[in-house]
Amino acid sequence: MIEFLETVVAPPPDRPEMAGPDHPMRKVTRQVAFEANAWTRDRAEKVGVLFDTMAPQWHERVTEDRSAPLRDALARGNVKGGGTCIEIGSGTGSSSSDLVRHFDTVLALDLSREMLRHAPDAPAHRVQADATRMPVRDGRADCLVLVNALLFPEEMARALRPGGTLVWVNSLGDQTPIHLPADDVEKALPGSWEGVAAEAGWGLWCTLRRVRTPNA
Repeated sequence: MIEFLETVVAPPPDRPEMAGPDHPMRKVTRQVAFEANAWTRDRAEKVGVLFDTMAPQWHERVTEDRSAPLRDALARGNVKGGGTCIEIGSGTGSSSSDLVRHFDTVLALDLSREMLRHAPDAPAHRVQADATRMPVRDGRADCLVLVNALLFPEEMARALRPGGTLVWVNSLGDQTPIHLPADDVEKALPGSWEGVAAEAGWGLWCTLRRVRTPNA
């Protein structure tokens, strides 16, 4: 169950109009979240190439307004500080400075080599990896952070420790190409989860903790 909080970070005017329901990445997002075997090697290669081509201009998308949802989630989403955070789909590192202030260690993963090449070496530890096969032990992460990143439910559940938190952010709300509303994020994850959600700035966020595993 998700508790929806009041909005405390008001949206500025003129939100960019980017991605309606017919955007191709919207279809991919729902498929990989809800359909088994939807993430193929061919699809991974195509998505990797797509983000490689966008990497040199990615910094142009970074604004204070787009950072508001993550900051609000860390402030009001009952996200415990310290420990190890894995940032999935870290891109060029625009969220790293916020995360390293909240966690002891931040491991930043991205499928795109070019995105990582345009990111600073510090403060996060950067690794090229497919988020369906993260190079971490079971239950290693205290927190998983996905800012405009594809959700792979089984792998998220594997990597997150019992009692850990998953943070889901869409920085442009329903105009984000990789978009799922909070209720669908909860529905996609295996087992039973609870958390909170809110809108902030142009975006939305939710934080979720597992209550029961699928077989409990």
